[in-house]
Amino acid sequence: MNRLQFDDIRDRHIGRAIRMQAEQNGDTRFLVFDRTVYTFHETNVEVNRLAAGLRRLGIGRGDRVVFYMGSAPEVMFLVLAVNKLGAVWVPVNTDYKGDWLQDTINRARARLLVTDEAHAERVAAVADGLAVEQIAILGDPAHLTGSIAFGGLYTGSATEPDLGGLGYGDVSSVLWTSGTTGRSKGVMQSHNVWFESAFGGDSMYDTRPGDIAYNVMPMYNSGAWATSLFRTLFCGITLAVDPTFSVTAFWDRVRFYGATQAFTIGAMHMFLWAAPERPDDADNPLRELQAVPMPTEIKEPFARRFGVRVLGQGMSQSEALVILRQDPRLRPSWPPGCCGNPIEALDVRLMDDAGNEVPVGDAGELWVRPRRPFVIFNGYFDDPQATASAFEGEWYRTGDMLRRDADDNFFFVDRKKDAVRYKGRNISTFEVEMVARRHPAIADCGAFGIRSQELASEDEIKLNVILKPGVSVGEEEIARFINDNAPYFFVPRYIEFVTELPYTPTQKLQKYKLREAGLGPAAWDARKAGFKLVH
Repeated sequence: MNRLQFDDIRDRHIGRAIRMQAEQNGDTRFLVFDRTVYTFHETNVEVNRLAAGLRRLGIGRGDRVVFYMGSAPEVMFLVLAVNKLGAVWVPVNTDYKGDWLQDTINRARARLLVTDEAHAERVAAVADGLAVEQIAILGDPAHLTGSIAFGGLYTGSATEPDLGGLGYGDVSSVLWTSGTTGRSKGVMQSHNVWFESAFGGDSMYDTRPGDIAYNVMPMYNSGAWATSLFRTLFCGITLAVDPTFSVTAFWDRVRFYGATQAFTIGAMHMFLWAAPERPDDADNPLRELQAVPMPTEIKEPFARRFGVRVLGQGMSQSEALVILRQDPRLRPSWPPGCCGNPIEALDVRLMDDAGNEVPVGDAGELWVRPRRPFVIFNGYFDDPQATASAFEGEWYRTGDMLRRDADDNFFFVDRKKDAVRYKGRNISTFEVEMVARRHPAIADCGAFGIRSQELASEDEIKLNVILKPGVSVGEEEIARFINDNAPYFFVPRYIEFVTELPYTPTQKLQKYKLREAGLGPAAWDARKAGFKLVH
């Protein structure tokens, strides 16, 4: 273990980080992909050779390099090499295809696109419309007409690139937002943001020498970089990577790698919890799991079943990678449902629509202001209007609604766009879902607003429900369960049983797609059914 130290914070740069680990911690295993292992020294050699090849292609400071490929060691080498040249890496969601894929790649205005054989067919389908100078493929160029072999770029020297003039505030990457509210935006992150987020996230772990972190998240997701690749790089520990998340294989792969730390998001850990119990569930080396979000009522049973410490919760966005976190150094326990406190580098406020700070206990939009440079994003790429709209002076408006208690604990309420306006109240669809998921028959659900037919200024709540296999339950029973366990205004007007919900590949529920689908013919209407609310 070798946690990087910088005498001057302005020297924080990803290119320097891998060089420093190679010099100070070179024999330690860094990257493990199944049975393929690279030490920090070996990684740095590969990165330098690749950087030389990219330089020969004309890639230099400020140029953008897009990658559209699955998880592989070459993805990590590419990102580190691009940053050593002062260039910018731009990952693209591997579920994109067709016009959406073409548009996303072209919006990056990149000089180079890197893909792999598994995704070559999708790239070929839009190749004529791509505005990139060169395409490189990991594998055989015969799979993609006009491409060059990515492996051929490694023929250069392993000499260290000159990092002179590169700073902590330079743009390191452009990551597209998840698209939960519509068209993705390109979030420009500085080098320093990755250091802030990695060290901030690591404060929740008890990282020790010899730790092995396990990553199953796709490499177009910011969490995969902040919590996995960069956290292990900056802390000098090992990262084991599998290309995809598998419910059935997760614990066996943890055992295979000897993994001691892991990070799951969205529904991943809920799928693990819902899987049939095994006698050896707790017989695994995993010591710490950061599972976001983890329902309060499941946290302790999950920890007991799998023999793992479930870390505290937090809050992040693509634009501000760590905002709140439950730092165990500050207190040993936190209130149920709490997101924690703000990180030291941010000022935060909860504001109403008029720009006034709300009283303690009331819900307001979270605004954040950095206390020092380059703690949150540098803006949206090629979109100054969206950047300007996201800020009120120095304050970034997150679009998230939270509450704060008298002890300065923060609680997530909902996305501002997802909150439902009902009888003068802003109701959290997130909290409705949390209550509904406690019903033993419900495997998953999504709550959202439907415009009221009776009152144009109001919404009605609709709940789409996926039942557990082999379970039968009626809509009225679900409505009564919610009525018995939450305020009466949480009870949905409409309930519909569905077989799937629209998730992004990073397991974020796309509420806008639910709203677009609206009311289906099979939706149950509580009012028409004569359901009696108990106030």
